[in-house]
Amino acid sequence: MWSSRGPSGWLLAAVVLALAGCGFKFRTTPELPPQMDVIHIEAADRYSPFYRDLVAKLRRSGVTLTPDPAQARTIVKVLTDDTGRRLLAVSGRNVPVEYEVFYRVRFTVDVDGVEVVPVEQLLLSRDYAYDETEVLGKDREEESIRQAIASDLVGLVTLRLTAVR
Repeated sequence: MWSSRGPSGWLLAAVVLALAGCGFKFRTTPELPPQMDVIHIEAADRYSPFYRDLVAKLRRSGVTLTPDPAQARTIVKVLTDDTGRRLLAVSGRNVPVEYEVFYRVRFTVDVDGVEVVPVEQLLLSRDYAYDETEVLGKDREEESIRQAIASDLVGLVTLRLTAVR
């Protein structure tokens, strides 16, 4: 069977064995501690990319989200959830050629009335080249970058939640 595929079959088998031997495993939904089975999220902006992604990821993890903080053992307080862009470079004609998109989140976590994660700030940013002749495409690119950064921040926050014991 392997001989009909030639060297590519052996190469595939070697890669699979190497990955299995190094402890590689696919990323799954995070396993949160049992005291986080019901969570209330306090946030000023419930329509931001970060908030929407956080809610979706917690639901995929099997967490029950409640609008009533009295029903939750865990309260995640999103103190800051802001994003924007900064000009990084201009051309010789004083036209923007590069921007930086940033996303900042400050949060704290209380479990059973005790602050288990003190106020923590996360800030991520990415640069992108800007071309004034492709304004609509660059606007979509900026929004896509913003969404990707928000998703990365949600990953960091949920990783922090899994570390709470």
